[in-house]
Amino acid sequence: MGREFPSIVRKILSGRKPEPLKNVTLNADLCRKALEKVGSPNTLVNLVSKRVRQLNSAGGTGSRPLVLDTATMGAADIALLEIVDDKITYDQLPDAPAQDPAAKRRRRG
Repeated sequence: MGREFPSIVRKILSGRKPEPLKNVTLNADLCRKALEKVGSPNTLVNLVSKRVRQLNSAGGTGSRPLVLDTATMGAADIALLEIVDDKITYDQLPDAPAQDPAAKRRRRG
């Protein structure tokens, strides 16, 4: 019994060049575009990680991709594409007011 190789390996071994993958967007390009939209890398990481958890959840609300043609994409790529296509938005919370140092309680001792 001979060992079977995947078709791409057989093409490489036979000397033929494999065809490039079609309709595959690069994660780096999506990251760059999404970062331009969001502005902060920390915010982008939080948005993507939350959306990936939603996409990977089993039947939870919001677990379906909001973009079409996602068969060859991973969950992180889908989340980035949704951000780039303005399918996901976020609201920046206002900065918390600074506490007054005089308002702290004193210890009795």
